[in-house]
Amino acid sequence: MADSKIPGLPKWLETAHNAAHITLVLRTLQKRERTRIMARAASKHQSHPSKRHRISHFASTVTTKAEYIKHYSIAAGSDPAYEHDNRYFDIVPYDRTRVVVCPGEPTHDCSSSCTSGRYLNANWVRELAGGKWWIATQAPLPHTAHTFLSVILEGISPPPGTTISNIRQLNRVRTIVQLTQNLESGARKAHIYFPPVEGQSWVIEPERGREDPPIQVTLVRSQSIEEAHCVQSVVSLQLLSQDRTPTGDPVLFQHLLYASWPDHGVPAREDRDGLLRFIRLVDEANRDLSLFTGMSNLDPNPPIMVNCSAGVGRTGAFIAICSLLRYYRFLSPAVKAGEEVSPLPPSPLGPLPPEIQDDMVAQEVDSLREQRPGMVQRDDQVVLVYETLVAAFASAAGMDSDGSD
Repeated sequence: MADSKIPGLPKWLETAHNAAHITLVLRTLQKRERTRIMARAASKHQSHPSKRHRISHFASTVTTKAEYIKHYSIAAGSDPAYEHDNRYFDIVPYDRTRVVVCPGEPTHDCSSSCTSGRYLNANWVRELAGGKWWIATQAPLPHTAHTFLSVILEGISPPPGTTISNIRQLNRVRTIVQLTQNLESGARKAHIYFPPVEGQSWVIEPERGREDPPIQVTLVRSQSIEEAHCVQSVVSLQLLSQDRTPTGDPVLFQHLLYASWPDHGVPAREDRDGLLRFIRLVDEANRDLSLFTGMSNLDPNPPIMVNCSAGVGRTGAFIAICSLLRYYRFLSPAVKAGEEVSPLPPSPLGPLPPEIQDDMVAQEVDSLREQRPGMVQRDDQVVLVYETLVAAFASAAGMDSDGSD
């Protein structure tokens, strides 16, 4: 995987070339995630509205530490009222980091425990090494597309532990990354929520029973970028009044679809250079203010919303890669010069074993799994993080990832 001949390659990444080390990392991460899975299941049983259900699963709740059940609770997303909003029954957001789409004025005080907001299968996730905030979410379903787009139009609960009271204008999301094709092997993996033709508009209706205004979605422009294996689009959102006329100013965002990452897999080796180009393109697009010339004091690097199908496997690997690339300055820093990134809360599971504590990939993956269930879901996706970081160092030195010129 790694070769010591690559200039600048960190010592810990050279060590990762050892198969025994990788095996230890994977087994350790799996063991810790199994503990989280048990805690999530216990929280789901404990919060179930049926007393009979709670009694029948009492044994599983008493054999799991109460501290774990509270920390890894998925009670909100497991509520029967929201079960149909989850694309996959076993991928439900943690309560403490979940994103809530909030109503009301920009000063509305919202948090992950907000009861007046709308449910979205999404979590705030922060890079451990790089420090950037992301919204990791599932691909929208037909009946959740309105809520999904409202992340950009409305206020949402702020990242946990931050002082941002509302993300609506200056700090709002203006970039969406999609890592899945809409159809893969004949199966629907993502609902299409903007038209394929430039200048064409669709209307996205609110969820049944809600009185929120419809959203008019217009494709402004789109281009294929072959070297980055992606399609980059600019999309406009505008609320409609009761008589279906647009109200207020349109809100723009960029959508970047990466086309070379198969479900239940990783990009082919010949596509890795394209993946690195795509990552750099995402970073550049999110910092591009040319679409917002009439606005001042915008966040130069706001949170990015990213999804695959479930929003955990490919999504987690993508964020992990970005974090480490950012740490090693292959991407722009997440904070201004002189600012420090505050530490993330420690895991109730304790630190990683001493043998792998210096391994930044192991640290990153474990940290992401603390923030959203099942992140970097597969072993080959964990290995991809190592390999992509090695490829970045090799590329910077004008070499192949095996150390050859």
